[in-house]
Amino acid sequence: MAAVNIISGIILIVASVAIILVVLFSDTHNSGLSSSIGGSQDSFFGRNGSNTREAKLTRITTVIVAVFFLVALIVNVVSAYLG
Repeated sequence: MAAVNIISGIILIVASVAIILVVLFSDTHNSGLSSSIGGSQDSFFGRNGSNTREAKLTRITTVIVAVFFLVALIVNVVSAYLG
């Protein structure tokens, strides 16, 4: 059981650091109050294409968060049944 705890702890630490780094690399889209009142000039398809940097960072963030969530869930289930 100790090996499972160590391995899952390492995976959780790496995933959490990766989440922090990916979120820090992503751009914020704060256009201010003018964007919410007047609308944005960017179209959805032009801004969120599958090849843009933001789309790749969004995909990476989704995968890392899913891994983090699954490992945390597995650790809790295993520790509830075995310990």
